[in-house]
Amino acid sequence: MKTESVWEKYSDKQLKELEKLSASYREFLDAGKTERECVSEIVNRIEDAGYVELEKVVKAGRRLKPGDKVYAVNMEKSVVMFHIGKAPIEEGMNILGAHIDSPRLDVKQNPLYEDGDFAYLDTHYYGGIKKYQWVAIPLALHGVIVKKDGTTVIVNVGEEEDDPVFFVSDLLIHLAAEQMEKKANKVIEGEALDIIVGNKPLNGEEKDKVTAGILKILKDEYDMEEEDFISAELEIVPAGKAREAGFDKSMVLAYGQDDRVCAYSSLEAMLSIGNPDRTACCLLVDKEEIGSVGATGMQSKFFENIFAEVLDCMEQFSELTLRRALAASRMLSSDVSSAFDPTYASSFDKKNVAYLGHGMVFNKFTGSKGKSGSNDANAEYLAFIRKIMDDAEVSFQTAELGKVDLGGGGTIAYILSLYGMNVIDCGVAVLNMHAPFEATSKADLYEAKCGYQAFLLSE
Repeated sequence: MKTESVWEKYSDKQLKELEKLSASYREFLDAGKTERECVSEIVNRIEDAGYVELEKVVKAGRRLKPGDKVYAVNMEKSVVMFHIGKAPIEEGMNILGAHIDSPRLDVKQNPLYEDGDFAYLDTHYYGGIKKYQWVAIPLALHGVIVKKDGTTVIVNVGEEEDDPVFFVSDLLIHLAAEQMEKKANKVIEGEALDIIVGNKPLNGEEKDKVTAGILKILKDEYDMEEEDFISAELEIVPAGKAREAGFDKSMVLAYGQDDRVCAYSSLEAMLSIGNPDRTACCLLVDKEEIGSVGATGMQSKFFENIFAEVLDCMEQFSELTLRRALAASRMLSSDVSSAFDPTYASSFDKKNVAYLGHGMVFNKFTGSKGKSGSNDANAEYLAFIRKIMDDAEVSFQTAELGKVDLGGGGTIAYILSLYGMNVIDCGVAVLNMHAPFEATSKADLYEAKCGYQAFLLSE
């Protein structure tokens, strides 16, 4: 079965909607380059749309009823939204789930040092990256510094035109004969991914003069002592805004589209559904890129705990109702898929790969090698999803990540499936996945938003 580009099917009205959605998406990417920034931006948008923090509902002793919209935030890094439907909650929810963390470099807790009259910040990379892609490009510093008194200082340096940027140095080609003989995963070692943050010595200092100058800047700008690095979360990301790509401006080139393209389209779907029959839920979580672990990852009890609070506010909580509702729910695990790249055609099965601009993507299974670690959706659920998409005239394609035994990847799908609910992976095809700048099709973003909306409204 061959899919076709969806661009030719759009009316002028749809093209205008598509461009408006894409512009808003690029703004979202620029505002949320870290999981904390994403959550902040999401909360601003959903509160404008009438969502109320669940904690306030609980404290007020208010009862939730159909049409109510509530949300909860977990440690500033994950967020879940519920739009209460008309149908009994025990009959289950329609759930969209995506992640908002992306590969990057994290600053270590004791990072600042000097060598060769350069001041460096020592880093540890986060998630799966090709380390050689992160050298000799402009980088920005985002995050928070939390002092012992509880004061939080927000850091965002490198995004404005008059901001300084940072970088990881690379060996000049003239001296790189030995380096060029190394395997790609050894060309740049993980411990070599330290960013240069200064070169100017501070007058009057006897040693580590450049480091002293950096510490003075940190003190003047952020009232920060060197020890405050211990309780800081500072992330190094590519500097620069999301951009339209191609002469035809058909694509978006930006950092962090895995998986914020799915997070954004899921969010937009939640904000556009009116009053659903089944309760609609959107879950946007952290730590997927390192196994969904920790208190803010999908493996935590955050989602289950918050859903229990929702049931209690509906005066319907019991352990049995909780279990029944989760088992009766259905989910789209909204994560990206690899796009066919003609330059590396030998890595893909052309019959079972996603193509940029051919619509949203459904992955029956992910994992690696013999589907290891995968949620493998059943045929009945796939048939159900097909009908929803066809009825809504949403263009979609089915795919695998790449050729069998070449590699693989995972999502949060298998974790939600543990409740016994139907789950399938779906999302947007991405070119350059996990690179500092990834590419997506505006058309696929639009189809994903329409597909997610149709799913949330399904009975």
